[in-house]
Amino acid sequence: MIRRVVSKDGHSNVRLDNVEGMVKLYLHDIWTTVVDIKWRYKLTLFSATFVMTWFIFGIVFYVIGKHHGDMDLPEMPSNHTPCLMNVETLTGAFLFSLESQTTIGYGFRYISEECPHAVFTLVAQLVITCLAEIFVTGAFLAKLARPKKRAETIKFSHNAVIDKHDGKMCLIIRVANMRKSPLIQCQLSGKFLQTYETKEGEKTLLHQSSVRFQVDSASDSPFLILPLTYYHVIDKASPLRHLTAENLQRQEFELVVILNATMESTAATCQRRTSYIPMEILWGYQFMPVLFTSPEGKLLADFSQFNEVRLSSDDNMLFCNDREKRELEEQYRKEP
Repeated sequence: MIRRVVSKDGHSNVRLDNVEGMVKLYLHDIWTTVVDIKWRYKLTLFSATFVMTWFIFGIVFYVIGKHHGDMDLPEMPSNHTPCLMNVETLTGAFLFSLESQTTIGYGFRYISEECPHAVFTLVAQLVITCLAEIFVTGAFLAKLARPKKRAETIKFSHNAVIDKHDGKMCLIIRVANMRKSPLIQCQLSGKFLQTYETKEGEKTLLHQSSVRFQVDSASDSPFLILPLTYYHVIDKASPLRHLTAENLQRQEFELVVILNATMESTAATCQRRTSYIPMEILWGYQFMPVLFTSPEGKLLADFSQFNEVRLSSDDNMLFCNDREKRELEEQYRKEP
């Protein structure tokens, strides 16, 4: 069984193990860590940030009031001015901290001019919590606006096919944009991953070879609105040149396909990935048409046929599994 490096939905299947100082690395880039964590942890962090700051500064205000003698109600002299008016317990200090940080300001609990430490603590609380709110709120917005969500609306065909296109043997895949808003500057590339052994006997578990794709005669597409068909010409320079109809299913490799595009609405770059293993590559098949003309004269994309394939219309595809035979036939036709 072939183990994928990249799953069909584009997620990595590589597990990091025995990494020294993993926690330190994550904390060193705390912004990326907070943006990448799952929503349940982010909501927990969001709630904990507010509750902890309210409670911590509530304790500080309680200690200041306790040190000033505001909590000693029976022994408090009549001319004593508390640091925090109407704050007599830890619960009252917590409520004062909450009301101050959220700028509720009920007017019942307030700070006096008696204690400079309390004034300084209030200013410090507002500054620190303001920075914390900016950080947490920014992380929320960054997670919501990530191009990753836009990339999930890009769809790849479940299978790739090998067929002739303009007289050339090609690996063919389909890509579609499932939203009406177009993607611009689309570029599709691929990586052919397989085990490789050098001439020196060094074995590489995952040897990467570049696979070039094109749309018709261009290497990129100015925009992605309609479902597009990408072709990789299997020539002498292709890493797929050794594949035949007989040995395709016996091979062990993975073809990782990557689409990079720019969102027209935000100019942010998004990336969508998928992969194909030999059992997902069909030799001698072609995709069913998906573009039709509606009765109103508009172009219609029927996605019920997006993953459907049929046998190649080229009868010679059954005999195109022997590359040497094809080359000899081409040479024979070129001879006078």
